[in-house]
Amino acid sequence: MASPRTFVIVGGVAGGMSAATRLRRLDEHANIIILERGEHVSFANCGLPYHVGGVIESRDDLILQTPASLAARFALDVRVRTEAVSIDPVTCTVVARDLETGADQPITYDALVLSPGASPVRIPIPGVERALVLRDIADMDAIIAAAQHARRAVIAGAGFIGLELAENLRHRGLEVAIVELLPQVLRPFDIEMAQPIVERLRENGVEVHLGAGLTGIYDDHVELDGGSRTVPADLVVLSVGVKPESALARDAGLALDERGYIVVDAEQRTSESAIFAVGDAVVKQRFDGDPSPVWLAGLANRHGRLAADVIAGRPHSAVPALGTAIIGVFGLTAAVVGRTERELRQEGRSIRVIHTHPTQHAGYYPGAEQLSLKLIVDAATDRILGAQAVGAGADKRIDIIATAIAGDLPARSLADLELAYAPAFGSAKDPVNMLGYIDDNLLEGELSVQWHEVAERQDQGWRLLDVRTAGEHDLGAIPGSELLTLDELRGHAESLRGESVIVTCKVGQRGHTAASILRQYGVTVANLDGGYTTWRAGTTAQREPVGA
Repeated sequence: MASPRTFVIVGGVAGGMSAATRLRRLDEHANIIILERGEHVSFANCGLPYHVGGVIESRDDLILQTPASLAARFALDVRVRTEAVSIDPVTCTVVARDLETGADQPITYDALVLSPGASPVRIPIPGVERALVLRDIADMDAIIAAAQHARRAVIAGAGFIGLELAENLRHRGLEVAIVELLPQVLRPFDIEMAQPIVERLRENGVEVHLGAGLTGIYDDHVELDGGSRTVPADLVVLSVGVKPESALARDAGLALDERGYIVVDAEQRTSESAIFAVGDAVVKQRFDGDPSPVWLAGLANRHGRLAADVIAGRPHSAVPALGTAIIGVFGLTAAVVGRTERELRQEGRSIRVIHTHPTQHAGYYPGAEQLSLKLIVDAATDRILGAQAVGAGADKRIDIIATAIAGDLPARSLADLELAYAPAFGSAKDPVNMLGYIDDNLLEGELSVQWHEVAERQDQGWRLLDVRTAGEHDLGAIPGSELLTLDELRGHAESLRGESVIVTCKVGQRGHTAASILRQYGVTVANLDGGYTTWRAGTTAQREPVGA
């Protein structure tokens, strides 16, 4: 009988633990050793902000497994407070250092899986040592301890973790301010889709300073933009990004990309055939665009399992990453998949963009709330490149669109998806179906104008007709628009023959009807995509004063 093989996993969270447990299921006799530098393995790091705010009451609920439980169930040799300090790919040896005693032990492996993760970026500013971060259980404990004596918190960075932490510190009763260098929150969204999130934060007492750089941290305040402004703070948390923990791989001579992320093939294999890598330290192949890091727990777990399958002789290739993510901010759901309009226009891509603002279920059923949807499509191929959703039902719709992308369905085919319908759950024409209908209209020659293109078109001589009611127009209208209600439009259509006209309504639906009428009277007509609702969100975001 052959000697049992030895598999070493560096990093005992998410991808590393998925690889370890999968390897055990595939090989009962292997020696499987997990080296974890921290104090805990298999903890729910995505739940950390929610324990800070008391939403998850018990700290123990975040610790999914312990070294003892993993040894009992999976016969894994889990070594916490043990760091992998070097790798020799030639001899297939990794040196493990006991951080309590300082003793080193060489371990020879048949296969090595690296899942070292990423560490928070600490920006080089005065007082940065006073700032806390949130990446593991110890970080969470430190924030909770500090929050018990704090009144005012500043969070630098408005990504997913920063916003989750802002909400949960508000739940604890702290005054909270967010400082973000970008002109918007949540970089994976476009600016007009991010604006409702900014408004929801402010409605719940969170100060949001956009386009503001954190330049100093002091005992009772932070300094912004080189000292031009200050914000009171006795608790500061940095959430400005992460960098890959790839020094071990670099020192072993493994291939890294220009950003320092570990390069792997479709089977998660590094440039050394016996070494695999998964998780936040690894660059991923995207379904569109260049390979890039994708910091998602689902991918880490999936790739850990895949690496184990390859090691065990059951090879298959990783599916390109879509970047599907979701967040809740004070009851407002925001979800995203794929590319943004901002990125694609910067790349010079030819795209179609569709905004809609339906309710999440039948409008006549009690509790109907607005859902804002954005679909981004390749103009030449009708391939879905991305989608964003904000509001009730966002999770369901983004998951449907992510599945459509994975199945390589063209955008037009969204109209034909047969989705579950009852008044309490959706509409007979689901919001996803409606995206397909709109795309079909555009493919058949209907013209649309984006919110950020209106002013330029007006400068070119296009008239802007608002086909809403007089009451709606009085509550707010696009500068330079002319009120001509939809019900009155036919009586004036002949007078518009030969003109170039943009029609706008609240969300685009009445604008579509108006455009259909005018087109048949010889008018060159474009519908304002997403109507006044999208235009208002985008232009409001653009008008945000620096530091507001």
